[in-house]
Amino acid sequence: MSVVEITEYLAIDLTDTVWLCRRCGQNLGAADSNYKFGCLVADRDPRDVHPPVVEGDYTFAPDPTWCRIVEFYCPGCAVLLEVEYLPPGHPITHDIEIDIPELKKQRGLSIQ
Repeated sequence: MSVVEITEYLAIDLTDTVWLCRRCGQNLGAADSNYKFGCLVADRDPRDVHPPVVEGDYTFAPDPTWCRIVEFYCPGCAVLLEVEYLPPGHPITHDIEIDIPELKKQRGLSIQ
């Protein structure tokens, strides 16, 4: 089979060498690139996700000058694929890098 499950909602189609949403089959871009570039992105204020617990200087809510929450959604079905907590200005991480030729070899597919 040419579709390999990678995470709960991500797969790689080894025939077309693309990332796919496992829920709806949406193409998320080349499998040798970052799947997040094919996603819808929500850059969230961390206080919206983690509201203050107490009043004062130390509220237990993340400081938005130190932390941002970035959510990645499938553009086809809007399933949440990944969430990152990053410092402001930090680039999107490339968290999954697959050895495509080796995976094709293991699956008995031709390597191109």
